[in-house]
Amino acid sequence: MDGYKHIETCIGRYIAGEYSRAIEVGIGRNTLAAQILLEEKKFLLATDIRPMPVPDGLPFTVDDVFEPDLSRYRGADVLYAIRPAVEMVPPLIALAEKTGCDLIVYHLGFETWGDGGETIDCGVLLHRYHTA
Repeated sequence: MDGYKHIETCIGRYIAGEYSRAIEVGIGRNTLAAQILLEEKKFLLATDIRPMPVPDGLPFTVDDVFEPDLSRYRGADVLYAIRPAVEMVPPLIALAEKTGCDLIVYHLGFETWGDGGETIDCGVLLHRYHTA
């Protein structure tokens, strides 16, 4: 597997193996991890700050992590973000705390927030910044 497909596949498989109800925050245009979770019936929703083209059947809504609509995140047991801008991490942590979810982040390059949280090696390095 190359690049993004390998990253997204590792993330999707890890979350599918550990959680039951996932929400991807800031999905962008790379939807492979969400599709893996959807196939495993473990995906609730994808969000982004602007409308994004997503595959048919993939639940999506526009939402701003800096001013989230908390009702959209009810029922999730994990929020995850793949390559979010580092300034998104504090509001992602706050959202996870308010909704009682774990937060998993895959960073671009060697970025981290604070102490980097708990690290998870699932073929790629993930950071768990909040545990419910």
